[in-house]
Amino acid sequence: MKRVAFVTSHPIQYQIPVFRELTQRGNVDFTAVFAQIPDSAAQGSGFGVSFEWDVPLLEGYKHHVLENVAKNPSLVEYAGCDTPGVREYIREQQFDAVIVNGWVVKTCWQALRACRTLGIPCIVRGEANHLRERAWWKRLLQRFLVRSYSGYLYIGEANKAFYKSYGVLDAQLFPCRYCIENKRFAAASEDSRLRLQARERWGIPADVVCYLFSGKFETKKHPVELINAFREAHQQGMQAHLLMVGDGELRAECEAIVRSANLPVTFAGFVNQSQMPEAYLASDCLVLPSDAGETWGLVTNEAMACGRPALVSDLVGCREDLILEGETGHSFKFGDWVALTQRLMQLSQEADKLRSMGCRAKGLVQEYSPENAAIGIESAVAALGRQSDDKQGNAK
Repeated sequence: MKRVAFVTSHPIQYQIPVFRELTQRGNVDFTAVFAQIPDSAAQGSGFGVSFEWDVPLLEGYKHHVLENVAKNPSLVEYAGCDTPGVREYIREQQFDAVIVNGWVVKTCWQALRACRTLGIPCIVRGEANHLRERAWWKRLLQRFLVRSYSGYLYIGEANKAFYKSYGVLDAQLFPCRYCIENKRFAAASEDSRLRLQARERWGIPADVVCYLFSGKFETKKHPVELINAFREAHQQGMQAHLLMVGDGELRAECEAIVRSANLPVTFAGFVNQSQMPEAYLASDCLVLPSDAGETWGLVTNEAMACGRPALVSDLVGCREDLILEGETGHSFKFGDWVALTQRLMQLSQEADKLRSMGCRAKGLVQEYSPENAAIGIESAVAALGRQSDDKQGNAK
């Protein structure tokens, strides 16, 4: 049985279901390797509030925590995860393949270098795409970096196109699509009473369409622009409600706009994982107006698992995969806030259409599952392991 490590900065709630699935399937000997276990303050960086996830993140799979020697440990800064001991750990454990979670923290680079010196296949699962414009010299550096890996687990079509643009061969590409714990969200969506309770909790009228924003109140997600578009639609007579879930640096500005225009908007604040299905059930459609910094947008998966369609900008990374125009949701050109306003007005009068799109979305997102992600990892390890074995045989 191949020994496989997945090196990442910290336990990430969206990755854990895949780790558990790999362990349960038993086709590889799997270990998750973390640069750190953050405290509540570090976990809340960017959220505007300290917190710990209320779902278990360290159960159901083997894991190891490296020594992080960073002067200022961080989940969001490159140098915040500095673990030079990763090379010795990989050598001692005799892993047959190592997966790294992109290249945004130093630990992932250290793991790549370790694999190259030890002759172990290093497989990358990152989020990069070409939806964001980059300077020519950055693309040159990316080409050099991308070609350093043995295999590539692509999370979606934009990510796959990114790798192929740098000469990655089809034989090196393996689907490992971004996913959430579909079953947990879907199970909650089957409780019709929960929808009414959630609407009462957040002051949402029972008979209007409710839009949902879920995420950090930060620049790349453009919550202020969404509030302004909603205000314009409201002033033109739209009857709808907006539920804003999350927190962050832009929340105060959003609240000020809502107060000044007396808008039907509820700010729920930070909502932990176990309660997130309630937010989707209280709503009728997710709205994600992010720029290209939203390299995927897993809230879209969550909404669809609960039977809700999504309205996203054309720069959101998951658009090509999850948004079938008019069937599972809609998209608009990023920055065209008039188009967003018009779509909000239109959909506010199409509750039946939102429900039918939500049903199709729920069916589509089932393919984006921890089970299929685990199969993709197993396929990559098997293929690259065979290549490594062949090289060793030829060397003998």
